[in-house]
Amino acid sequence: MTDAATTDTVTLDVLDRWVRLSDARLTTEADHLTALDSAIGDADHGTNMLRGFTAIVAKLDATPPQSVPEFFKAVGMTLVSKVGGASGSLYGTLFLDMGKNAPAGASMSAVEWAHALSAGVAAVVARGHAQPGDKTMIDAFGPALTALEAALSGGATLAAAAAAAADAAEQGSADTEPLVARKGRASYLGERSAGHVDPGSASTALLLRAFADAAAGEAA
Repeated sequence: MTDAATTDTVTLDVLDRWVRLSDARLTTEADHLTALDSAIGDADHGTNMLRGFTAIVAKLDATPPQSVPEFFKAVGMTLVSKVGGASGSLYGTLFLDMGKNAPAGASMSAVEWAHALSAGVAAVVARGHAQPGDKTMIDAFGPALTALEAALSGGATLAAAAAAAADAAEQGSADTEPLVARKGRASYLGERSAGHVDPGSASTALLLRAFADAAAGEAA
């Protein structure tokens, strides 16, 4: 479903559509993410992410946030409590730090959105100590941030910039396939981790595509 009334402002409605689209797409893609994780991890990434986002939707239904910081805090706390393994901690950190770096109020500009996302990713790096090329979610987030900031600097609309970021994240995730993992459980496999897409980068790409579509007016 597409809402024709899209803007360049990230409102609570956009954020609400984002997590509901993410939940719907995780419902479809959970088995794929878990299959990726089966090759080099704990075989539970899709299941964990879906459990987390389903819980987020239930929480938003029960207590709708009244501001952007409240929204990100609710999402982050739910992911920390519901998603197991490193993914819960890292994605929880992402959203909690986005909330700390978002303006008070019920909306933010596209530039403020990019700033909050960048701060959230920086917090993930600080917690997980992953660098580009380590075969982690950072290999999707890094190119996405670069593309997002370049698009906004060039005058792109929120929807166009978010789509460019999602494109870059998807390419970054695909580019993890030949890499040898240097972080997380996959690193225990050494050279045998090459030849598989990192599941964390794949879920990052899924979430950023869902945001781009939400910014363009799509709803679950």
